[in-house]
Amino acid sequence: MSVQGYKIESRPPEARYARGWHCLGLADSYRDGKPHTLDIFGRRLAAFADSSGAIRVIDGHCPHMGADLSTGTVQGDNLVCPFHGWQWGGDGACKSIPYCKRVPPKARIGAWETCEQNRLLFIWHDPEGRPAPPEVAIPRIDACFSDAWSDWAMDEMVIQTNCRELVDNISDMAHFGVVHGAPVDYFANLFENHKATQLMIGRSARLSGDSRLTALSTYFGPAYHITDMSGRMGDQEIHSVLLNCHVPIDLNSFVLRYGVLVKKVPGLSDEQNRAMAQAYVDQARAAFYEDVAIWDNKIRIDNPLLCEGDGPMYQMRDWYQQFYTDVEQVRPSSVARRVVEMNPGNIEPPVLRHVFED
Repeated sequence: MSVQGYKIESRPPEARYARGWHCLGLADSYRDGKPHTLDIFGRRLAAFADSSGAIRVIDGHCPHMGADLSTGTVQGDNLVCPFHGWQWGGDGACKSIPYCKRVPPKARIGAWETCEQNRLLFIWHDPEGRPAPPEVAIPRIDACFSDAWSDWAMDEMVIQTNCRELVDNISDMAHFGVVHGAPVDYFANLFENHKATQLMIGRSARLSGDSRLTALSTYFGPAYHITDMSGRMGDQEIHSVLLNCHVPIDLNSFVLRYGVLVKKVPGLSDEQNRAMAQAYVDQARAAFYEDVAIWDNKIRIDNPLLCEGDGPMYQMRDWYQQFYTDVEQVRPSSVARRVVEMNPGNIEPPVLRHVFED
């Protein structure tokens, strides 16, 4: 006779993609005079820079005969279909047809809202078709425009799982010590409106040596995550800004992009500072692969069995669900301010109002 244990609930991912800004990497990488293929949100899109340098994103297939517009050419402000030469503007309207004087009135495809901030390109996704409200605008990072900091050192990878597995990390305190060898002394989460913030104080041989590591991380919406981190390399204090962002390819895979800005160390050459930034990118890659090894072998659990040493996973998922819910149906409790603190190291806790309100 078998003994019945805890019953795991594991539903398939909802057939919907999150409402919010999604980062597509360095904006300048799209300004090469060529169209770029974007396989995101379960569909094919095409990105290109017009004659002013503004980056446009439109639906990727020509409604004339189905050609892939991302394999076409850029001419002025238009993306030219490789099959019959129809020219499509960044607003989604067909501008001209080389063998026809009259453009059919229905010749229009989807055009996607984009923005640039912090030298990065973002695309807005909303299943209801609403434009991005101003209160969710991507905040400026002054370090991106300062000579005292390195440029973004960037990398990316494709991960074969649902993106919720990645976002869980914002509240998963216990995994840092086990998976990443970075035991946590103090941990706090703040959930409010479209932001989820994590304050972690701990130790990491890779990022802080024998010193304390402090990381203040925020998800601005469902997919754009920025961390301000202070650690050490040898006897040198290191201040860095980490980018962790993802765009779903489909319901079971996503592109993860990560990057690092490092505050330049006086006395080091530009080459040495760039090498230091790249070393942090390499460490980030190694850390993400530690997570990937777990994701590749775990199952999706909707009712995780938690203990008192875990982070506030259910509160986090309640906050995260707002991005998969029609705007009018979002529950006020899902976006209300909630703070959860944990102090496994029994250290002197920071005054959170000084941290979370800055």
